[in-house]
Amino acid sequence: MVTREIMGKIIAIANQKGGVGKTTTTANLGASLGQLGKNVLLVDFDPQGNLTTGFLGSAKTIIQKDVTDALTKQVPVKNTIIKTKFENVSILPAASNRLATIETEYANVEGRELLLKDILDQVKDTYDFIFIDCPPSLGMLSIQAFTSSDTVLITLQSEFYALEGLSQLLNTIDQVRRRSNPQLGIEGVLITMYDARTLLGAQVIGDVRNYFYNKVYDTIIPRNIGLAEAPSHQMPIYYYDSRSKGAIAYIELAKEVLQANGN
Repeated sequence: MVTREIMGKIIAIANQKGGVGKTTTTANLGASLGQLGKNVLLVDFDPQGNLTTGFLGSAKTIIQKDVTDALTKQVPVKNTIIKTKFENVSILPAASNRLATIETEYANVEGRELLLKDILDQVKDTYDFIFIDCPPSLGMLSIQAFTSSDTVLITLQSEFYALEGLSQLLNTIDQVRRRSNPQLGIEGVLITMYDARTLLGAQVIGDVRNYFYNKVYDTIIPRNIGLAEAPSHQMPIYYYDSRSKGAIAYIELAKEVLQANGN
């Protein structure tokens, strides 16, 4: 990958499919970079709010201001960001399903694709990395995330249909480049939920590398029980079980991301 140093870099973590490791990657890559000394902001931009639940648990229900309030200018974004108990990691939460209403309420509002960019521009210089956990769709929320970002990190589950429908995601990225963010790039492609016991997993890796060439990370995220359990304990995997294969993999991914960005 091309090496370059960028401070305050914004990376959208995306795939229009659900269950392919977007939220898991947002949480654990962010926490791993925090462990490596980088100041990180995680943006929960999925109306399901799973990233917020995975960090805050039941405390999510008492959050009074969240990302929707910042988007609609009801409160400054800096007043909605919560510093977590994990080293160097803060979160801009999605505490209710009100985020889902943004797509309909702002459907005909000029400049709607810039809503998220406008608020992140206010805080981006405070952080080394900002990661946006995108929803499993290619609607207005994802377009806002891509418009706000420097790059997109694509997560692909190690399964037979990994590449199916991917052209829709790439087409959406191209549309955003043409309309609002010409510098938007592909940060990298991450293979998740890999099962080394199957021949299929190796075949999928080969197919993905043939499709994306040097954009595919060397690090592969394995299927790991710790990664599945950690969110229920409101912890990233490094804090839940630092010796697990999942924790080791995300630390290695964080090092790859740093190297690719000149750190």
